[in-house]
Amino acid sequence: MKTDELLEYDDVGEALRENRALRLARGYRIQVAQGDLSFRPVLVADPIPLGRQIMSSAGLDPRGGYSLFAILPSGDFEDLRLDEPFDLRARGAERFVAFQTDRDFKLTLDGSQLSWGKPAISGAALYALARIGEDKAVFLEVRGGKDRLVAPHELIDLTAPGIEHFITAPKPTLTFEIIVNARPRVVNNKLVTFEQVVHLAFPGTHEPNAAFSMTYRHAVSKPHAGELGAGGVVEVKERGTIFNVTKTVQS
Repeated sequence: MKTDELLEYDDVGEALRENRALRLARGYRIQVAQGDLSFRPVLVADPIPLGRQIMSSAGLDPRGGYSLFAILPSGDFEDLRLDEPFDLRARGAERFVAFQTDRDFKLTLDGSQLSWGKPAISGAALYALARIGEDKAVFLEVRGGKDRLVAPHELIDLTAPGIEHFITAPKPTLTFEIIVNARPRVVNNKLVTFEQVVHLAFPGTHEPNAAFSMTYRHAVSKPHAGELGAGGVVEVKERGTIFNVTKTVQS
């Protein structure tokens, strides 16, 4: 192939998903994240770049005290030294993450050992690493106890003695306890409708001329308190959102 027939770039991720070899190109697109898992596309000129070339292409100063890792198909993190070549054609990795730290923290996810460059890892990062569907969730293994569901918004401390172990499993059915007219009621969705609360407050059939008014408080929705009308929806907390429903039969 002549030089002017070279592709502008070939995408490493596409090549992996299509189970093909990298094509001859002027550049090769990989995904690089700095400190978190917000990956962005980066072009490197060589299919066997050095660690420092990957960092420079991502706009990172190799002298800045970074640790660079390749995320392998198994999910493991492989330490990549600055002057170590990494063969994009053979290693099956398209994602790289750089941490500015002088210490790596170890954890496992579904049996694969990972290195993390921060003293804490977010639930969102764990879910991104796990690459699971909406029907599954990440759990922190609790030795001798019940494994704890990890929420996307929480941070897990990695500085405690030992290695934290995480697993993925089917997502449990969540329940939300609300208070309707001073009585606890359980719903299975964080979004609760006006009609649903009316049914919980006054079950059964209603007179054709019945009218309902409703107030709520301690909700996740903004405003956190107010009035709710027919067709309205409120996002409730896992526990403690309060509804007061009044029924009026018009003459």
